[in-house]
Amino acid sequence: MSNQNLENAILSFFEEIPKYYGYKTEISEGLITDIQNFNAKTTTWNLSEFSLIRSAYRVEGNRFMMEGSKMYYEIAAEHIISLKKTGSNAYEFIEQYSANVFRMTKICFLE
Repeated sequence: MSNQNLENAILSFFEEIPKYYGYKTEISEGLITDIQNFNAKTTTWNLSEFSLIRSAYRVEGNRFMMEGSKMYYEIAAEHIISLKKTGSNAYEFIEQYSANVFRMTKICFLE
């Protein structure tokens, strides 16, 4: 995906997210050290669920935030290297934090 296409996909996601307010939001997060040879067995996974109350872009730190009751999740905009729509209400982000550290975030909005 070209940089321009990636930027457009990110902006589109951020602009459309208010339509998911009130939806149950499921976030699966995986920490990966070898993105070229991705293996679920060697990836550390976390799962969070909350009802999406609001979202915002934090200019200081370039972070996109999603918030639920007693829960929030941030994605570092400047570290996003991939964004895919994987279903009608599902998305997959990949952030790169160093040469060998990646975070895959799968977000699913459930009515």
